[in-house]
Amino acid sequence: MKIGITITMAFGLVTLLAQGQTDTPNRSVARPEAVSYLFPEQVTLTAGKSSPVTLHFRIAQGLHINSHTPRQSELIPTTFSIPDGSGVHLESATYPAGTDFTLPIDPKAKLSVYTGEFIIQTRMVAESGNHLVEARLRYQACDNTACMPPKTITVPIDVIGK
Repeated sequence: MKIGITITMAFGLVTLLAQGQTDTPNRSVARPEAVSYLFPEQVTLTAGKSSPVTLHFRIAQGLHINSHTPRQSELIPTTFSIPDGSGVHLESATYPAGTDFTLPIDPKAKLSVYTGEFIIQTRMVAESGNHLVEARLRYQACDNTACMPPKTITVPIDVIGK
């Protein structure tokens, strides 16, 4: 009987110590981004002319994001942008069609979402020179039970205008 109590107490102590380590306010647990920018890291464009650039992204497993054209007005659409003054102008962005998605809690409602990998086809115009563009992708990620707050990630692209 004493051995069982000792083992139980030792296990409880180890559990408490482990919890104390994970709840320490000075430690942060890094969570991977819901959406990752894959490539291209660098593109060369003819300066002053509209050129196609294909951007590749990946959504973390178990998550989805609203498409560029969600079916409900209250949902946050996925959008890509390039800030003014970066030496590169976003002429257009063409987004993929969303996939129909139904949540288990509301099987009648269909959402338009992206999952897995997706591509945004853009047309950009670059000024002459080398421009490190910090483009942006804004999205809202969700799982089957809840949505996270909308987020904007940086999409770094080294654009060479020749």
